[in-house]
Amino acid sequence: MITVQNTINLPIEKVWELWTTPEHIKKWNVPSQDWHNPFAENDLKAGGKFKYTMGTKDGSVVFDFEGIYTKVENYVLEYTLTDQRTATVRFESIGNQVKITEMFEPETTNAARMQEQFCKAVIANFKKYAETN
Repeated sequence: MITVQNTINLPIEKVWELWTTPEHIKKWNVPSQDWHNPFAENDLKAGGKFKYTMGTKDGSVVFDFEGIYTKVENYVLEYTLTDQRTATVRFESIGNQVKITEMFEPETTNAARMQEQFCKAVIANFKKYAETN
């Protein structure tokens, strides 16, 4: 499993809203400025489906990140991706901050280190977006 963490300087309710609402997801769910997320849907319940289309703005890389939630409760998201890999995202309130911990099984096409760096960059972008909106 790959584990990535970051701390957001906002209350947990606001972090949860920004993390799970499609109109916000489209604005932060990228690793860098040369990427975009033009489509996001999120049925936030156990058994609900999510799908995010991510890609470089020049179109050289495009993919759908999608799966089914197996658990949505107490600020914890667990899901299975379409390729059967599993992941968990936990939101832990620590005073006026929230620690986000994302754990996921790496896929086998790209190096695990690259996947970890990609995820770290996306969560860092979420932090920047959340704390300035």
